[in-house]
Amino acid sequence: MEQQALLFALIGVLGIGAQWVAWRTGWPAIALMLVAGIFAGPVTGLIDPHAAFGPLLEPAISIAVAVILFEGGLSLNFRELRKTEGAVTRLALIGIPVGWALGAVACYYVAGLVWPVAILFAGVMVVTGPTVVLPLLRQSNVAPRPRAILKWEAIVNDPFGALCAVITYEYLRRSEAGASLGGVIVSLLAAAVLAGLIGYAVARAIAWAFPRGHVPEYLKAPVLLVAVIGTFVLSNLIQQETGLLAVTVMGVALANMKLDSLRDVHPFKENITVLLISGVFVLLSAQLDLEVLRRFEWRFAGFLVALLLLVRPATVLLSLAFSRVPWNERLLVAWIAPRGVVAVAVSGLFALRLDRLGYSDGDILVTLSFAVVVTTIIAHGFSIRTVARWLKVTGASERGLLIVGSTDWSLALAEHLRSLEVPVLVSDSSWQRLAPARQRGIPTYHGEILAEATEEQLDLSQFQVLAATSENEAYNALVCSEFAPQIGRDAVYQLGDASGDPRALPEALRGRALFTSGLGVEEITERERAGWSFRKTRISEQFDFADAKAVLPDEADMLLLLRKNGTLRFFTHATRPTPQPGDVIVSYAPPRVREPETRNENLIGEER
Repeated sequence: MEQQALLFALIGVLGIGAQWVAWRTGWPAIALMLVAGIFAGPVTGLIDPHAAFGPLLEPAISIAVAVILFEGGLSLNFRELRKTEGAVTRLALIGIPVGWALGAVACYYVAGLVWPVAILFAGVMVVTGPTVVLPLLRQSNVAPRPRAILKWEAIVNDPFGALCAVITYEYLRRSEAGASLGGVIVSLLAAAVLAGLIGYAVARAIAWAFPRGHVPEYLKAPVLLVAVIGTFVLSNLIQQETGLLAVTVMGVALANMKLDSLRDVHPFKENITVLLISGVFVLLSAQLDLEVLRRFEWRFAGFLVALLLLVRPATVLLSLAFSRVPWNERLLVAWIAPRGVVAVAVSGLFALRLDRLGYSDGDILVTLSFAVVVTTIIAHGFSIRTVARWLKVTGASERGLLIVGSTDWSLALAEHLRSLEVPVLVSDSSWQRLAPARQRGIPTYHGEILAEATEEQLDLSQFQVLAATSENEAYNALVCSEFAPQIGRDAVYQLGDASGDPRALPEALRGRALFTSGLGVEEITERERAGWSFRKTRISEQFDFADAKAVLPDEADMLLLLRKNGTLRFFTHATRPTPQPGDVIVSYAPPRVREPETRNENLIGEER
């Protein structure tokens, strides 16, 4: 018991630690998790999943994958699907059969597998999967449309890849009894349709029960989690491997039912998914058998090259032929196709079953599947950023400031930051309040920032910081609370008093207060009328932070720090960034600023 508890802790440390290192370094998280698992498993022997968990390992991983697929389905909104110009539908209806056929040819002629095993393994290889694609997209700056295509394909194709393998296996098994291929396909498609109906029925039941108060708030997340597991297990009891389809349908259905109750459980589901992806990947790579890898043959290397450079590109390009998706985006999608836990788990499962049917090549599937996973994770994980830049399908390269609320003060700030070449966008629900911004040439967004439609029209990935500056402090707090999970709680700021009054709005429900003194809206308004203005001061080796403060009067407030790399750091009531040479400090000062006795333009960069 103590040993298993220690293993759980070690798996958590390795998985989450790899994700943290990836966040700090920009390296692909999936590659780091793979390396961590290999080091802890076959290299050092610290983790032996089969010895530690025994027969519980396979069902535990299967349930984890089901939860990950469901959470991925929750992020699939049909409005986003419309942006893909039909690419996801083409990749599902055309890409799966084409990829299956081309993969089978590569397995037979290049890898040397017998036809039955080649066809089954090629069916598994049509999947990419959210366990690898979602972490990859999270750390890359891919444009919205190819990002949506890759995400939808990963989640939608995952269960269908397993079904392709099931169809092949069931035909091989039943053919001895005289069953026809058509009969097998019809029966399995019927089981798949039934699984989809089960997933949809459970989603409808949740959508009916949650808003009517039949489930208390503190039980909604647990009930949802249990419903996912129950749906997965029930569908698999009807037909093996249809559970993934059921939970995917359940997630997509809930995502498009506009169920307000799910907003509160989204953070919980996302956190669970991060933990599960970390744990599953460490377990996946820890159970890698080096003896199996020694059986790797050079013909398998040729198969990997064919899979990456021929099968996948041909599948995508044929599927998206004559579509409205630009060529550069097609090429990116054609290159990015990492395989993950589903490919290995399904391959391992059917390797045992094929051995029982007398197919000697079945045991090779484990070697090949691990080789595909490792190769695709390394090749795609380390190249996606470079390829996206080369094909010019990246998102906003400059991450700027989103200002919510058009006021005289916020527009003055926007103008000042634009003079420093900082990208700024001002958002407001009033067309009239945005008129001065339009007259000054400041980019604007007209609409309620909290509205659901904003998600379609405004790409938040282009902003590193949000500042809520409306004249309503409660609204500013609501905006910060809403966008903190997406942008980061340490990157949402607001105007509003931070005096520490116990009767005021608590910090947990608001953004960081702008300025070290935490000025309120009324104070800002008074200072604006008094003629206060923004000023910039550049820090150098000769002119340090103390010199910069000496230039300003005691009443002045430092607002933000602009690093040399374009990063924005605000001075707040709780945090005070440390300036470094080359940084620019933006301060808010009264009309009269005390000048230093001697002024050397080489030492000081303070300007009016």
